[in-house]
Amino acid sequence: MSRRVTALEEFIGKRLFTRQHQAMKLTDDGQAFYAVVGPKFDELAAAVESQVEDSRVLRLHLGMLPLFGSQRLFPRLPELRKQYPRLHIDFDTSPHLETRVGDTLDAAIVLSKQPEPTFHSVQLDHNRVYAITNQALAAEIGSEPDRAKLAQQTFLIHTELPDSFTAWKVAIGLPDLEPAAIDHYDSGQLILEAAANGLGIAIMHSDHFVRAQDNRLANLFDIEVESPYSYWFVCKPHALEIRAVRIFHDWLVGAKL
Repeated sequence: MSRRVTALEEFIGKRLFTRQHQAMKLTDDGQAFYAVVGPKFDELAAAVESQVEDSRVLRLHLGMLPLFGSQRLFPRLPELRKQYPRLHIDFDTSPHLETRVGDTLDAAIVLSKQPEPTFHSVQLDHNRVYAITNQALAAEIGSEPDRAKLAQQTFLIHTELPDSFTAWKVAIGLPDLEPAAIDHYDSGQLILEAAANGLGIAIMHSDHFVRAQDNRLANLFDIEVESPYSYWFVCKPHALEIRAVRIFHDWLVGAKL
């Protein structure tokens, strides 16, 4: 690989990479070169994919948060399978999905304020922020925001929703509230289970609460808090030329999960 990179740089006449220990990073010239040739390689890949024999399996590499999968996607996937039996999906729930779209992922469903403008993106929902805890703790805290009581609590914050807590504090009139502790989670399923077991107050989406259908859970206070985040489908624009991506994209938009 090193020899091939050197040969390419000699052919182009520019230094495309800086080398640091075991890592390589694009130079400004490298970034400019990639911006020009990258789309051409993508077009070539799409053209080759379009000529693949129709009887072969269509494979989609999809990034997704687990809670979206369990609550919203999987209950509807049988519909997609029935329509397109040759479409099969590899799921990736690792962090930092957006950074890998167009590389190891064909597309992703992410929680974001606004995806990067380089993506083709479709907003899948609008949500409110809920403060979710178990029934016993909700009864103890009461129906009206109380600074002293809330300051004694542990709040459970999802790593994909860091600004939701700020929005919620502003909405209840306590923007400078400092709780006893903040615990961070990267799993929506775990954070809901933690809240149900009385481990704290989870700052999550209203949709997560409603779809959980868990009678152990309660929403603190009857207030309207618009979420800074939404679920989005994202892919590189050229990826829509790949049949597996296009099929899933069109079905997802039409399904309104």
